[in-house]
Amino acid sequence: MYRVFEALDELVAIVEEARGVPMTAGCVVPRGDVLELLDDVRDAIPSELDDAQDVLDHRDKLVSDARSTADKTVSSANAEATSTVENARDDADRILSDAKAQADRMVSEARAHADQLVADAEEEAERTVTDGRREYDAVTGRARTESERMIDAGKASYDRSVAEGSAEQARLVSQTEVVQNAHTESARVIDAAHAESDRMRSECDRYVDTKLAEFEEFLSGTVRSVGRGRQQLRTGSGVPDYLDEERRPERRR
Repeated sequence: MYRVFEALDELVAIVEEARGVPMTAGCVVPRGDVLELLDDVRDAIPSELDDAQDVLDHRDKLVSDARSTADKTVSSANAEATSTVENARDDADRILSDAKAQADRMVSEARAHADQLVADAEEEAERTVTDGRREYDAVTGRARTESERMIDAGKASYDRSVAEGSAEQARLVSQTEVVQNAHTESARVIDAAHAESDRMRSECDRYVDTKLAEFEEFLSGTVRSVGRGRQQLRTGSGVPDYLDEERRPERRR
């Protein structure tokens, strides 16, 4: 390797000492000496440099092959990615279509079920109102019958009291003091009969008012139950409470 640097120094010295060519930047050098020095340089260069050049050439070939392979790989990956995206898009469209069909079917079934619940609730409400009206008529009829019976009993008691008073008055009509007492007793009996009749009429009115109040409370509870049932149907919370109450073995009266 030392000979390489020595030959290069000699080449530099020859060029520096060479005679210049007039009117140019060139010079005249001894060809034989220069070629001999160049041969010495060639011979002195280590073989590892030639091997290094071969390695560099091989490296360039490897880089070129790697770049070509990378380009092919990227192209193949892009094609595969495009195919995968298209397949995924097709699968997504199919899944979306199936989900939409399933949702439409569920909505249709829910709407049909809700309509059935509304129809059942209306039917149950009509039946409840009919039962309430029938119960009202029965209670009113019983109250009217009881009122008429009590009024008839009061009238009978009044008539009996008046008849007894009249008989007692006729029996005592010939006696002055006795007649006065009879008048007083007759008036008392008549007043008592009137008071009894008024009391029985008042009791009859209270009885009728009590029955009507009970029926009014029953109808109010029925209306509230129907209202809660309709509200539950609107909010979709299930079977109305009044339907559960109506299906129980004992009904509240």
